Amino acid sequence: MITLSLIGIGTGNPEHLTLQAIRAMNSADLILIPRKGAGKADLVDLRRTICAEVVTNSGTRIAEFDLPRRDVGNLDYHRGVEDWHDTIATVWSREISAHLDKPGRVALLVWGDPSLYDSTLRIADRLDLPVEVVPGITSIQALAAAHAIALNEIGAPFVVTTGRKLRDNGWPKDADTAVVMLDGECSFQTLDPKGITIWWGAYVGMAEEIVLSGPLADVGAQIVSCRAAARDQHGWIMDIYLLRRAPA
Repeated sequence: MITLSLIGIGTGNPEHLTLQAIRAMNSADLILIPRKGAGKADLVDLRRTICAEVVTNSGTRIAEFDLPRRDVGNLDYHRGVEDWHDTIATVWSREISAHLDKPGRVALLVWGDPSLYDSTLRIADRLDLPVEVVPGITSIQALAAAHAIALNEIGAPFVVTTGRKLRDNGWPKDADTAVVMLDGECSFQTLDPKGITIWWGAYVGMAEEIVLSGPLADVGAQIVSCRAAARDQHGWIMDIYLLRRAPA
């Protein structure tokens, strides 16, 4: 029997690893590390660094593989994602067979936490293997820590959404606080900035961390410019932001 361990590793800072994550990595027979292309080589290097720092079990093998690219030209977004996940599952199965010829434990290192805006669990469902999840620090937690803010107002809800949803539907209903993820378009630009405060962060928790905050009307353009410059410098960017509006 092969067990698949999905290990949350936080937002790129090795110090975000929990003791449970370190134990899980050292109990794995095989750790698979995806390569996402030259533009995201830093992400592979961070996984390598994490393994080098915490994996002390000589019996743990580490293997790298090329992650298939999603067909972004597919007009049916959900169908395109499903096809992409099917392809990734096939690659996982191939790599497991190539590097593990006996029952054992295979680990994948997941940015943040596998439960939040990550597809690893959905892909794992396609393999019909027992799955265990080790939770990790999310970018939401890292953003709040970087700005030293609480995610919610007293007794109030907050919404976690995506840039696509913010652009298509406007401000989420029934909450004055929204955390926005997966936004490559700086979708806060579609909102009337009056009365809205933003807390933005890129590479949160990493050495490259950048944070900006203030009234959206004052800092929105600065965030757009800063984000573009950081992406050009590193070749990739991971960012997240929290919006809070004054109650109606």
